[in-house]
Amino acid sequence: MADQPSEKNVLKMRNFVDKYCEKSGTSKHPTPVVTEEVILGLARYSDELGRPLCPCRFYPDKNEEVKHRTWICACDDMQIYKYCHCLLFVNEEGQPITEYLPADHEGLKIHGVVKDPTPDKGRPLRHKAEEREIERKERPS
Repeated sequence: MADQPSEKNVLKMRNFVDKYCEKSGTSKHPTPVVTEEVILGLARYSDELGRPLCPCRFYPDKNEEVKHRTWICACDDMQIYKYCHCLLFVNEEGQPITEYLPADHEGLKIHGVVKDPTPDKGRPLRHKAEEREIERKERPS
């Protein structure tokens, strides 16, 4: 992967992030360097793979991950639980929203309960929460 992503994809990701914040009722991380690094990572994957794969995770096979769609931004966890692993989509204080996470989710254990300031926005896949939990529990550790 190139060190610097294309300007085209950087602009595309910045635009996406702004629009997704508005749509989901979240904010960008208040520390600009955090937001910028995640945007650059998304743009790099867009250059490399044609899709903005989450840059905050390790993938044994990135091309295989793209086929599954789970970790393409906005990832399934964001769309189901309104929880962003990258801290790109957060509340105004820079905290990830955790109130919808399952009790044993690492995000809830790390951050505690962080209420959703805009419960009427975001979570278009909330109906998949139960299905996701069944999958998580069946997955070998």
